[in-house]
Amino acid sequence: MRQQPVTHVSPEADDGDLLSRVARGDEAAFERLYDRLSGPVFGLVRRVVRDRAQAEEVTQEVLVEVWRTAARYDASKGTAQAWVLTMAHRRAVDRVRSAQAAADRDHRVGTSQFEVDHDQVIEEVTVRLEGERVRRCLGGLTDIQRQAVTLAYYGGYSYPEVAGLLKVPLGTIKTRMRDGLVRLRDCMGVDR
Repeated sequence: MRQQPVTHVSPEADDGDLLSRVARGDEAAFERLYDRLSGPVFGLVRRVVRDRAQAEEVTQEVLVEVWRTAARYDASKGTAQAWVLTMAHRRAVDRVRSAQAAADRDHRVGTSQFEVDHDQVIEEVTVRLEGERVRRCLGGLTDIQRQAVTLAYYGGYSYPEVAGLLKVPLGTIKTRMRDGLVRLRDCMGVDR
């Protein structure tokens, strides 16, 4: 059960202090935290989902979740803003995956009602050859580049999460990712 809300919030209170107060039901602290973080949360979500209306909806869901789960925040694991933005990124990625799954289902249902005119064998061979080409190009990367690219693109992890998993500084991960993606692009023969 939440305690009675505290009415005065110091302008100097940091986000972690505000989250602690939100966990105790302090509406004024939540209002201040909302004012500080709604912009960054919306910006991050908008970059992931790309649709403004969807981004607004996901942002609202994230901030409601912050209100409900503020007691779970652990300052020893990172800043309050990082905690909220991680939550936002995960929710946005979930929304994109959900939308893609729905589109894939609709596509499967729509195409299952029509006969396919093209040769299925050619398509399967092409997909397999492209997969082999990607695997060959991944093999040409350094270990850390391959691990970082695999975790980010196949595992769905953000750069900070990849850095944490590999126990490598974030800047190093960003550099390795950029270099690895450039090498993959060149190996695959993709135009800029």
